[in-house]
Amino acid sequence: MAIQTRRSYKFALRSSLLIASFLGVTLIIFMVLQNNWDWFFLVFFLLLSFAVSFIVLQMRVERFIYRRIKKIYDDVSLLESSTFSSKPVITDMKTLTEEIEKFAEDKKVEIDTLKIREEYRKEFLGNVSHELKTPLFTVQGYILTLLDGAIKDKKVRDKYLARANKGVERLIYIVRDLDLITKLEVGGLKLEREDFDIIELIRNVFDLLEMKATEKEITLTFDIEYNQPIHVNADREKIQQVISNLLVNSIKYGHAKGTTEVSVENLIKNKVIVRVTDNGEGIPKEHIPRLFERFYRVDKSGSRNEGGSGLGLSIVKHIIEAHDERIYVESEEDVGSEFSFTLEKTSNILEKSTADSAKASPW
Repeated sequence: MAIQTRRSYKFALRSSLLIASFLGVTLIIFMVLQNNWDWFFLVFFLLLSFAVSFIVLQMRVERFIYRRIKKIYDDVSLLESSTFSSKPVITDMKTLTEEIEKFAEDKKVEIDTLKIREEYRKEFLGNVSHELKTPLFTVQGYILTLLDGAIKDKKVRDKYLARANKGVERLIYIVRDLDLITKLEVGGLKLEREDFDIIELIRNVFDLLEMKATEKEITLTFDIEYNQPIHVNADREKIQQVISNLLVNSIKYGHAKGTTEVSVENLIKNKVIVRVTDNGEGIPKEHIPRLFERFYRVDKSGSRNEGGSGLGLSIVKHIIEAHDERIYVESEEDVGSEFSFTLEKTSNILEKSTADSAKASPW
């Protein structure tokens, strides 16, 4: 490492003047007592004293300070080599103080970030443990019961095997969703983009979830009659998963005889926004910033009773962001929630030709 030393001479200069002045006064007193004045010798002595004092003090003090500052740089470099190891060592205390203060502030921010991540890691591990533990213990309980003799009873055996199978399916569901999120985060999941009609896709999801919605007496509907297709460019399968997850959530937390409404609106020239709106329980404001975290649940007990992996919204967020799009959420307790996300339109969207058709569609 190239070492450059920035010298500050103030201390050596002042000290040298004091030493030279003291020696000069001493010499003058001696000359007065001896009554022997030699002005040339006095001036020469003062200049020589000043020069020698200045050189010695500057070299010694700077060397003293440099050694200690160099040690500080070396110690700090062990903590963050990219910050200090490539910089020249300086002995100017003001500059050094500023650098150390900046380093300390950066480290404080880094430590605070690590603390937040550590808390998230602990909470995440706790959630994973809970989510996996419940179905594992359930499966283990049924199997142990069968091994203890219940397997001889055909009715009990079939019932317990079916329940154990449901527990295994839940485990597979959780692991599959975790694998999907991991691939989305590291960019390992390739999106198969294609042009498709988003209206048709939503209708297909309505059909798939019709029975689930009927059980909760919830109506799945569009905001208006869409007579024309709306084409977007995205991964059809992944966007179907997004819409399905959002609709399942609205059914899960919706009120009986409620409504979940989907709309597709023109946003800007090359974008559409898909909105999923319900009149269900709503979400308290303090929970909204954490809605898309893995396993995060607003209702810790009730939501688990509803099933699911606890990863639905996290998957939704990752899929939308993988498309370089945005997802939004607005909610009010006892009023309902609205989740919306943007998608890229394709150039072959059919335009309306008459005012009557424009009233029947947002296009």
